[in-house]
Order: sequence, then C-alpha cells, then structure tokens
Amino acid sequence: MKEKIEDYTKNYRRTIFTWSIYDFANQPYPTIIITFVYSAFFTGNLASSYSNPDSLWLFAISICAIIVALLSPLMGAIADRSGYRKVYLISCTWVCILSCIFLYFPTEGQVFLALFLVIISNSAFEMGQVFCNSYLPDIAPKEKIGRISGYGWSFGYLGGLIGLVLCLVVFHFPEQPVNPFTGNTLNKDTFEHVRAMPIFISIWFAVFSLPTFIFLKDRKVDRSKSISIKKSYEMILKTFREIRKYKNIVRFLIARMLYNDAILTIFSFGGIFAREKFGWTIQMVLLFGIGINVAAGLGAFVFGFLDDRLGAKRTIQISNYSIFSAVMIAVLASNEGWFWLAGIIMGIASGPNQSASRSLMGRIVPHEKTSEFYGFYAFSGKATSFAGFLILSLMIIITGSQEIGMLVVSLLLIAGIYILDKVVDDSM
Repeated sequence: MKEKIEDYTKNYRRTIFTWSIYDFANQPYPTIIITFVYSAFFTGNLASSYSNPDSLWLFAISICAIIVALLSPLMGAIADRSGYRKVYLISCTWVCILSCIFLYFPTEGQVFLALFLVIISNSAFEMGQVFCNSYLPDIAPKEKIGRISGYGWSFGYLGGLIGLVLCLVVFHFPEQPVNPFTGNTLNKDTFEHVRAMPIFISIWFAVFSLPTFIFLKDRKVDRSKSISIKKSYEMILKTFREIRKYKNIVRFLIARMLYNDAILTIFSFGGIFAREKFGWTIQMVLLFGIGINVAAGLGAFVFGFLDDRLGAKRTIQISNYSIFSAVMIAVLASNEGWFWLAGIIMGIASGPNQSASRSLMGRIVPHEKTSEFYGFYAFSGKATSFAGFLILSLMIIITGSQEIGMLVVSLLLIAGIYILDKVVDDSM
C-alpha cells in the first residue's frame, strides 16, 4: 500500500481534491441532460408529435449503453498498458462538451439530430467515467477508499445541485431570460431558455475539469512496450479466461450489472415520469431535481463514513432495499407529496449506492489491473443497461403504463440484491 500511493503522499489532499472535482465538473451533464430537464423537454416538446416520445428517448440511451459496454473494457486495457489514461480522460471529456453544446440547435421536430447528439455526448461522458474511476485505487489507502469515493460522489451531487439551481435562476425564473454569455434575450416561446442550458453545462464542465487535467498524475508504466488494438483484445480475452481466479469479482460485477441497470433506468426516467404522471412544468422538474440532489449529496457523504465502518457490501444492500421501497412508493403515489417522498428516499440511497459500489471494486480489484478491471466495472454497469431501457420502453408500448414498466424493471434490482448477498467483502 505504501508503494501504491507513494507518488501522491506529498500532495495527498490536493490529489484527492483534484480527483473529486472531476465529479463536480461532470455531474451537471447527466443531472440536467439525461435525468431531469432535457429528457423532459425532449418528450414534451421536441418529440411531442410522435406517439411514443419516451420510448424514443429510452432507445437512444440504450444505444449509449451498448457503445460503452463494447468500448470500456478495451479502453481500460489500453490505458493500463499505455500510461496515457489522462489523455483518454481529457479526450472523452471534450467530445462530451462539444456535442453537448450543439444540443442548443435542435428545435421542435428535429428529433433525430437531438438523439444523435445525446448518444455521442452521453457515450463520451460514460467513457470518461471509466478512466476517472480507475484512479481511485491509486490515490486512496485501502482503509479510506469508501470515504474518498464518497467525497467524489458528494462533490458530484453538489455540482449537479448548483447546476440545477443556476439553470432555474438564470434561465427559467426570469420572464425574459438573458443569455449570460452573449447578453441576448432568450425566447421562451421557442424554448430557447431550455436549449441554452446545454451550453452552460458544457462551459461548466470545461472550466471545472481543468484542475483534474493539470494536477492529477498517472502512475508510471513501462511505455516501451508496443500498444495495439489486437494486443488489447488479447488481454481482455485473457482476463475472461482467467476469470475463475476472481470469482468474488465476477459475482460482484454480475450483481452490480443487475441492480445498477435497474437504478440507471429508473433514475434516468425520473423527469419524464414526473412530468407525465403529474403534468409538471420544467420548473417543477428542476425543483424536484434540486431536492433529489440535496438528498443524494448528503447520502453519499454520510454513507462514505459508514462504508468504512459497515463495509461496502452492507452499505450497497441498505441502499438497494431503500431504492426498491422508493420505487414502490412512486408507482403507487396518489399525489405529489408521496412522489416527493419517494424521490427523496431514492436520492439519499442512490449516492451511497454508487459510491460504495466504486469503493467495493477498489477493495477487491488486483492493483496491476485497475484500469482494465474498472473497464469491466463499467461494462457490468452498461452491458445489460440497454435491456433495462428497452424493457421499460416495450412495457410502455405494450401496456400503455409507465408504472407497470417501472415495476418490471425493479425486478432486476431484486436479482442484484440476491447475487450481491453472496459476494465476500473483506472490509466487513
């Protein structure tokens, strides 16, 4: 362990901060684009003339999941062997930023342009997460992995919260909102104030990711060895062949594949579900997102300490049971009060779920295969997530009920809980 964090001990606090702030920088993107605002804007406005706009959105997110599932193990292996992990992180970040900026341009009816840009930006965002997550075992002592992972998620939810508040105050509250970058008045009749939010998010991402790019160091690797796509695939295939040596990791990855699939699907559908169930405006969706992010940030921070005390596995299971309860409340909610309660519970539980999952992986992964195994970690989170979105989409088309679709997807959560129970967490 001493050798493992040797390069970071002189600037330990700065290293933790510069790693964590990347979560602060990138979280407004999924919060505003994927989960709450742009998704609701897409289904309610851009694609309002289509019979199943929510299914179109879910299908696009499914494509993102397939792309990340196919590329993340390969990119993780290349990063491990090349030593250019930060280069890949920066590249993914800027692809996300640039494609997100162009989300300003699609207007009503330009559905497939919007979906194409969402697929590109979201796939790049998720690939960036692969490289960001792979730094955790390098910068954190094993006994503090849970706490430091919690710091990252707390910073992330804080970033998402501030982003939501600023979007509400700057773009939505004023009767004649002004573009803060150009000084021009934004036309609410053409939803220009909503379409300007992706530009704001992109600038936020570009500015606040700079400390990570400047100060976070890569571990030293032997760069004299040649790198090729073929060799990277061979390494992945070798890992698959040797997977029996890592049975505990396999169980965890399968469990996470299932429960994370359910959580991602349910969470990503939150803004659309709320708008259609209760007829919420964009303003109400923004306020709901703010409430969930406050709860999620507090949950990630507090449970980061409990992770180190209770163990990551117990923390994840507590979170999973809480999220399942929240789904039941949301589906059965007869008024907005019950739905808000479900959202707050899910917010509190989702932060520690993601944080503890990342820290459990950090505890059980072989150090020399961190990026490669974190590639499989991303793979387990995305390999079947397209199925969750497709299941929800198909259930909505077949039954006409979003509630039934949510209940069917929640069965994946139950399966994940069962398999995770068989995973050994040495920290417990």
